[in-house]
Amino acid sequence: MIRIALIPGIVGAFYIADDLGNWLALGLFCAAGLSDFLDGYLARAMNLTSRFGQLMDTIADKLVVAAALVMLVHRGTIGSVSIVAAIIILCREMLVSGLREFLAAAKVSLPVTKLAKWKTTVQMIAIGFLLAGDAGDRVLPHNTEIGIAGIWIAAILTLYTGYDYLLVGLRHAVGEDGSGAKSV
Repeated sequence: MIRIALIPGIVGAFYIADDLGNWLALGLFCAAGLSDFLDGYLARAMNLTSRFGQLMDTIADKLVVAAALVMLVHRGTIGSVSIVAAIIILCREMLVSGLREFLAAAKVSLPVTKLAKWKTTVQMIAIGFLLAGDAGDRVLPHNTEIGIAGIWIAAILTLYTGYDYLLVGLRHAVGEDGSGAKSV
C-alpha cells in the first residue's frame, strides 16, 4: 500500500521545476522500490505471506512502473522510437496480469521466472536513470542515454518473458492435454 500511496508524489514531482523535481521523483521511486524489497523479504522471512499481499504487491509494482513510464513519455525523456520500448513494457504488464487472473480462476499459478526478475531489475534501474533526467546528466554524463539503453534491454527481456508466460496461458486455455478441448 505504501508503493501505491507514493504514486501521486512521483507524478507530482514531474511538475516541480528544475532539478528538485527530478531528484524528488527519483527519491520517491527508490522509496517505492525499497518498500517492495523490504515487504517481500519480511513476508518470506517471517512467513507472513497472504493472498491479499501477493495481489497488492503485483498491482503496486505495475502501477508504479506504469505511472513512471507514462510521465517520462509525457515529459519527453522517453521520446521518438523509444516510446515503443515503453509501450512493449506496459503491454506485457497488462498481458501478464490478465493471464494471472485467467489462470487463477483455473487454479493454475504462473510463477515468476528468474529471467522475469532480471527484467524487472533492469527496468527499475533504467527508470531510475531516466527519472534523474537532466539533473542526473550533470552528475553522471550520458545518464539519460544509459536509461534509454536500459529501457530497450528491459523491453527485449519483456518480449521474451511475456512470450513464455503467454505460452503457459495458451496451453491452459486450449486444454492441458493439447487436444484443443477447452478447460472448464
